[in-house]
Amino acid sequence: MLHPEEAWRLIAAHCAPLAEEEAVRRGAAGRVLSRPLTATVDVPAADVSAMDGYALAGPVPAGEPRQVMAIIAAGDAPGTPEEVLVPPAVARIMTGAPLPHGADRVIPVEMSTASADRDTVVFQAEAGLGDHIRRRGEVLRAGDTMLPAGALLTPGALSLLATHGYGEVPVYRIPSVAVLATGDEVVPPEIEPAPGQLRDSHTDFLTAAGESLGLSFRPLGIAPDDEDSLALMVESGLHFDVLLLCGGVSKGEFDLSEGVLASLDCKIEIDAVAIQPGQPFVFATHPGGLVFGLPGNPASVMVCFWLFVRPALRKLMGIEDGWWTGALPGVLTAPLPAAGSRDRFLAAEIAIRDGILHVTPHPPKGSHDIAAYAHGTALVRVRAGAAPAPAGAGCEVLLLT
Repeated sequence: MLHPEEAWRLIAAHCAPLAEEEAVRRGAAGRVLSRPLTATVDVPAADVSAMDGYALAGPVPAGEPRQVMAIIAAGDAPGTPEEVLVPPAVARIMTGAPLPHGADRVIPVEMSTASADRDTVVFQAEAGLGDHIRRRGEVLRAGDTMLPAGALLTPGALSLLATHGYGEVPVYRIPSVAVLATGDEVVPPEIEPAPGQLRDSHTDFLTAAGESLGLSFRPLGIAPDDEDSLALMVESGLHFDVLLLCGGVSKGEFDLSEGVLASLDCKIEIDAVAIQPGQPFVFATHPGGLVFGLPGNPASVMVCFWLFVRPALRKLMGIEDGWWTGALPGVLTAPLPAAGSRDRFLAAEIAIRDGILHVTPHPPKGSHDIAAYAHGTALVRVRAGAAPAPAGAGCEVLLLT
């Protein structure tokens, strides 16, 4: 049985970012650039005013009236070299407007008093050389690297791309993911279960968890405990980059998934990891992608997804992630039970008060206790061999939202 960190290293070795594709800029939020992009224009495109005010050529003593020769608005084209601002004249200028030739400073309008006809102005304070001027190219020069390969396309990044005219951007392809539940005892949620049956909860959890990553998982239905039928449905799932196979991965008589995967030329890389809940867990590879064989119990499916599947999918998307990456320290608001020989993961609710992450664990009655994990917005970790921890003790949590 592998330690979870060792299991993750095996998984991560198969999770290189997928191939490049072009994405429309306005639909690229959350995607990752596959190669760097450069600035197409200087930003600012010219020397411009940083304030509504007056552009000056040289210093002006406070209290001295000056003639206003022109008004320059944002969007006006820069003047020709012949149009030089010559003292004692000044120009009324708006924020973002191009500086007239000869001007070397700006005084904000709040520090001035204009005449009734606005033809003259008196300043209450002097301005230093370069005050309130944004210089051409001070943010970016055309040809500068604007965003590197691997950059996450946040709303701010997309805004930057828009200012440089990028309509499409090169990004890593997002993985296609299929979900297949298994078991004769499993029925769709809209069906009234017969005695001994239960409704499928795995598909709803996984598709919703996929949406939280910006991915749309394809549900393939529920495969019966029949080797031929299961093989047909698994084979259809192997056409996706990732297949999430729920149930049938234990060692019982009707646990057929590992045998079916092997018959379809899938290589079993992992078949047990030392976590609780989360048994049994299978990770397999094939020439077209990856298979995660998730346990049958709902809590185990959830824990395996958050710990292994989510970071694997993010790496395929070009996002750096890993085992327990991003975990944060917190303080328990209720006792935390001990752990045996395996790392234990409990659902927890979190709240931030006075800059401290307060963690309320929900100890489950077992890996079948979906109610406990339904409350969780985080996973709290109890390391193998740890004794019970009281309220007020420190803990470590991985946020799920």
